[in-house]
Amino acid sequence: MPESKDLTVRELIQRLNACNPDAVVRLAVNPFFPFSHFLGEVVEGTEDGGGAAVFLGEAGQQGYLPLPVAQALTWLPANPVPSRRARRRAAGSEGTQ
Repeated sequence: MPESKDLTVRELIQRLNACNPDAVVRLAVNPFFPFSHFLGEVVEGTEDGGGAAVFLGEAGQQGYLPLPVAQALTWLPANPVPSRRARRRAAGSEGTQ
């Protein structure tokens, strides 16, 4: 059976209990354009199916998501492919001494 994408409040609390309690909280969104966002309001409501849900609001964009975080989320490869410019520089320096 496939694992559910749903995370309960209980599971979230358990995961957060393993974290540094003095650390700030950020929301990571969009794996194709990864940015870090400030966490806003926490609101209880219902999802489309009518079940209870807690919504975490976004309160503004902080900046680019740090590379190690994007890699830990598997949004980027652990060993990113070098840029074309870096590959050209490396290729151009091979024949020089």
